[in-house]
Amino acid sequence: MPDPRLSRLALGITLFRPGPDQLARVRAQEAAGFAAVIAFDNGGLPDAEARRLAGAGVTLLSEGRNLGIAEALNRIAEAARAAGADTLLLLDQDAEPPGDRAAAGLAAELLAALDRLRDAGIPAAVVGPAPAPAPGHKAPAYPPRPGAPERGDLAPVQFLATSGSLIDLAAFARVGPFRVDFFIDGVELEWCFRAWSLGRGCYVARAVAIPHRVGGGVIRAFGIGRFGIAMPRQPLFRMATYLRNAVYAWRLPHVPLRWKLAQAAYLPLQAGLYWADAGWRPAVLLRLLAAARDGALGRLGPPGDLPEDLPKNLPKNLPKNRPEDPS
Repeated sequence: MPDPRLSRLALGITLFRPGPDQLARVRAQEAAGFAAVIAFDNGGLPDAEARRLAGAGVTLLSEGRNLGIAEALNRIAEAARAAGADTLLLLDQDAEPPGDRAAAGLAAELLAALDRLRDAGIPAAVVGPAPAPAPGHKAPAYPPRPGAPERGDLAPVQFLATSGSLIDLAAFARVGPFRVDFFIDGVELEWCFRAWSLGRGCYVARAVAIPHRVGGGVIRAFGIGRFGIAMPRQPLFRMATYLRNAVYAWRLPHVPLRWKLAQAAYLPLQAGLYWADAGWRPAVLLRLLAAARDGALGRLGPPGDLPEDLPKNLPKNLPKNRPEDPS
């Protein structure tokens, strides 16, 4: 029998060139009793599979092209509110619990965590599972949020990945949408810093974990463990977009100074490590330098070197910059 607590929770899934197994798991979620199962196709979904999803009761959103992860998440949140949901659990191919029905279990655990925070009088915008490493991939790290209250195994963090996270939709309305002009990398980081600045926390449930599979492997240097540097191996346009958005974030007043200083030291190391892994090719260095320049100048939006099968079109109804945004 479906868990009655899930009737006010929507499940949102971003799809990008999904495989048959992932699509089968999406179709299976409708039986869990969610308020809605919403999928956003950001490219690569065959028409026949789209019809199968719709036939299984999945609300399928699509523009027939890649709008970026931020716009996909915003559209999913809008559809979740329209379906009467109070909370939204986000999944994608980077992180999803194993098993066809495991999303319902994850949702129930995170709902219980959110309720514990509410009962303690702690306003939270999002609560997510601890990231577990998947074979051949580096799990993301969530830096702690100094000075914020804890609640047992629920720890405040500066930010956490949207993959696997449960968003309070009332808090989402207060914090505002994800930045569409960031397109893909750093959208959750900027959103979480914005949430903290508005008195809404971001928490990780340390007793809950799901594997993360970011990138196509791991780049390592300077030793191992806590004394080394490790980062996901990404296509050049992804690394450049990450670098651009991270540099631009230095301009945002809601990003803490401590974080900006740490990034000022860490980003050159990451860029150098990526360049070395790419064989010290001059073209790679020039692309990374151009990305840092674009970030400093506020030149955002879809990266100009997206693969040709990933169109750069953005929707016409871009959200306006927030008042605290200097751009």
